[in-house]
Amino acid sequence: MSPARPRQRGVILLVPLLIVAGVCAALAQERPAGADQGYDPMRRILPHSPSAQKESPPGNPRLGGLPDAPGAEETFYLCSACHSIAMVRQQHLSDERWDDIWAWMVEEQGMPEQDEETRNTILGYLKTYFSGGGSGAVPPEP
Repeated sequence: MSPARPRQRGVILLVPLLIVAGVCAALAQERPAGADQGYDPMRRILPHSPSAQKESPPGNPRLGGLPDAPGAEETFYLCSACHSIAMVRQQHLSDERWDDIWAWMVEEQGMPEQDEETRNTILGYLKTYFSGGGSGAVPPEP
């Protein structure tokens, strides 16, 4: 076996690796769909948004510290069936992202679909008190 053979094998193995690395680098440069429209469901609500300016009622300790307002009980009992209310309290998502999260929990996580009134009550509550992090949103517990 000549010394050129191992070198050829190394080159043959290196070429596909370089191609894969180049493809990965090119994919990393691509922008996600919708990036040009400026849509970002994780973007906080701007301070001038009416829902971000609404004052929050005090937290109810019996409901995990959720703001004591219409929809708090429904939100507490549905959400705490699967995860901590602290997980809800730390979220400050856009209204669109709350809709996406709801659909994901039903479709992928096995959350039972709720009737339209309950769904609207809970999503309305979450969008009022946990969208964007303005003065209307409850800050996460330390």
